[in-house]
Amino acid sequence: MNASGHSGHPRPAPVAEAGAKPATGGIARVWATGLARRGRRPGALVELAFLLVWLLLFTRLDAAVGKDFAAAAANARDLRAVEHTLHIDIELAANRWLSGNPVLDHLAVYVYRLYYAVIAGVLLWVFIRRPGVYRQVRRTMLAMTVLVLPVHRAVPVSPPRFALPGVVDIVARHDIVGPAARQNWIHPSHLTAMPSLHVGWSLWCAYAVWTALRGTCPRAALLSWLFPVLMAATVLTTGNHYVLDVAGSIVLLAGSVLAASIWGNVVRRFPFRQPDDASAGRA
Repeated sequence: MNASGHSGHPRPAPVAEAGAKPATGGIARVWATGLARRGRRPGALVELAFLLVWLLLFTRLDAAVGKDFAAAAANARDLRAVEHTLHIDIELAANRWLSGNPVLDHLAVYVYRLYYAVIAGVLLWVFIRRPGVYRQVRRTMLAMTVLVLPVHRAVPVSPPRFALPGVVDIVARHDIVGPAARQNWIHPSHLTAMPSLHVGWSLWCAYAVWTALRGTCPRAALLSWLFPVLMAATVLTTGNHYVLDVAGSIVLLAGSVLAASIWGNVVRRFPFRQPDDASAGRA
């Protein structure tokens, strides 16, 4: 007993009653606390729901920009002029080469259309097998969606299949999707070729695999960068992007990695932790 009549032992923390509601903002604090814990992955269902909502929001916002077709055509002409000055205007020659190869042009359409499966597979693999780096690559993915929208809004660009005379629309010729998607392809509602998100997401896949494997399997980690090389060749030869679009995708990934690193440093420096988490960490 101390002078105040209380025992020297600390009192146990009160136990919440069954059915009691969490304090206001409790769910947000729990989610933010999870973001601050390194080496742990969030719950699968919560993460899936979050990513689906984020993807839906990004899709809606991206579809709302790039609707000025006149500006998109003018920007495409300016971009082609810059490429001509730099002697990198290879889109027409590359497209003619692919259109003359009946096997490769079919394969290119599969690469172009099915790369979403690779993105989902890489994200799932990192989530399950590399939880220590999952949050880093997930932050990079989210940063890409945030950073690309202002570019698509400010600089709409018409792709070569519309803006460059003589280019064959190889995806339209051998498309593997349904009639509705094919009509949307032929008559798009927005034109946002700069930067190429096909190349951007393939770069993200390579970055995610490289980040996960560089410490244990450095050679396999380097091989992951062949995927964006393949995608760059695909979008150039199918008439969907310019060389400078590919360069813009590289800049987008670099900026997203930087933004994700800053985001992670802020979370680690100012973690959102509940009192019991902090005390548990000291134990």
